[in-house]
Amino acid sequence: MSSAPFAAEVAACRAAQRTWAGLPVRERLRPVRALRHLLVERAADLFAAVEADIGRPAVEVVGSELLPTAAALKYLEREAAGVLKPRRVAGRLRPTWLLGCRDAVHRRPWGVVGVVGTWNYPVYLNAVPVAQALVAGNGVAWKPSENAPRTAALTHRLFLAAGFPPDLFALLPATREAGPPMAEADFDHVVFTGSDGVGRKLAARLGERLIPSTLELSGCDALFVLADADVPLAARSAWFGLTLNRGQTCIAVRRAFVHRSRAAEFAAALAPLAAAAGPVHLVTRGQVEQAERLVGEALERGARVLSSPLEGEGRGAARGVRGKALPSPGEPVGKGQAFPSPPAPLPQGERGVRPTVLLDATADMAICREAAFAPVCAVIAFDTIDEALSLAARSPFALAASVFSADTGAAERLAPRIPAGSVSVNDVIAPTAHPATPFGGRGASGWGVTQGAEGLLAMTAPQVVTVRRFRYRPHVDDAVSPDPATFDILQGLLRATHAPGVRAWVGGVRQMLRGMRRKK
Repeated sequence: MSSAPFAAEVAACRAAQRTWAGLPVRERLRPVRALRHLLVERAADLFAAVEADIGRPAVEVVGSELLPTAAALKYLEREAAGVLKPRRVAGRLRPTWLLGCRDAVHRRPWGVVGVVGTWNYPVYLNAVPVAQALVAGNGVAWKPSENAPRTAALTHRLFLAAGFPPDLFALLPATREAGPPMAEADFDHVVFTGSDGVGRKLAARLGERLIPSTLELSGCDALFVLADADVPLAARSAWFGLTLNRGQTCIAVRRAFVHRSRAAEFAAALAPLAAAAGPVHLVTRGQVEQAERLVGEALERGARVLSSPLEGEGRGAARGVRGKALPSPGEPVGKGQAFPSPPAPLPQGERGVRPTVLLDATADMAICREAAFAPVCAVIAFDTIDEALSLAARSPFALAASVFSADTGAAERLAPRIPAGSVSVNDVIAPTAHPATPFGGRGASGWGVTQGAEGLLAMTAPQVVTVRRFRYRPHVDDAVSPDPATFDILQGLLRATHAPGVRAWVGGVRQMLRGMRRKK
């Protein structure tokens, strides 16, 4: 009996996976369609579960969770069979010394994929990688976040109700204590969504064990407002990117780099939004404490809080305030279904954070370098785009970015200079949920991708199968019975196929033919 963590669950998953991987992709896709329909039929239950876990309203859940998840599932239904089918290598690409061979690249499932889930988008950011892993032929062992146990339990039941085999998709405990053992379990690949600090520790241990991984870590995303931008649109978009899910979004707008000629206009467009904003409630005490620290450090170094009037708000803008509590643990949610109890809620008055925009910020402030999970954003003025890019590069995170400009061509030409996994022109966040595009970061934001064809392929390992016809095997023959003529054949072939000029080609052909005549 294995002593690895979750040995029984992984063993059952592995046994089921062997049968599952042998099915045609079309068969593995049947439950996906059923799952997509269940998202619609059980939407009210999902709304209630997410509300009970993390306090998100139904309008946000349907817009940023269920619609993107359903679109991702529909993408799999349409495209997965084509993406995963074997790729025949064209004969014209075959080198001369491999005449008689035909090659195909197959996509093989890793085996058992461990998925360490997150809570801020508890349906979308968990269901999509799980579905991709299953469709690719893997088994999945899922450790959901301790902050969203109700949503995890319901999501797991929906996968099974759709037709995925129970042993194939194991639900591990939604507890903090279940996290560290995931690095020691008998997985073939691990998908982790979470903080960069935890991701670094997980990556180090998986690297020691030579277990491949996909890491979607934190962000400190930049928004660039160029001199010709539609500033009111940019400001509204920045506010959306700052406040979506109460700032608990890895690709939230954290830094707004605004051309100096438009900085006052940008602040003026944001001011009424900031003034009207009340405190919002975050999920963990650590998020509140970090927001207070980041804003306090910036204020001490000369930044000022944007409000109405623009000056004089001070550090209290980021402090927690009293608000309503989340539903009680174990309280029935949706159709009378009781869910497991979450961790004890934080005391009242310790979750409230007011959305905060800081003016006169500098790129070396902690708020511009760290990954925050609260509605806080810094505005930095710049004179040239080279300056803006240099300032933005001081943060190690590179998840997503946005560029606002009337000249979309110029913005597209700027994109290659921004080290981010996604760059949106004249929009924020929403385009990254396109089901046919990959999502992932660089630098401290992790590696690998989920979503789209690239995300599906990431759940597989390539395997090349080569079939050689005829009996002629000069490499084998020469190993058994060395022949000096082999040198002329090989060098002649090299000259004939790769040397420049007609003379070299003719000389190579002659040398090769001479060797072939001498060959025993």
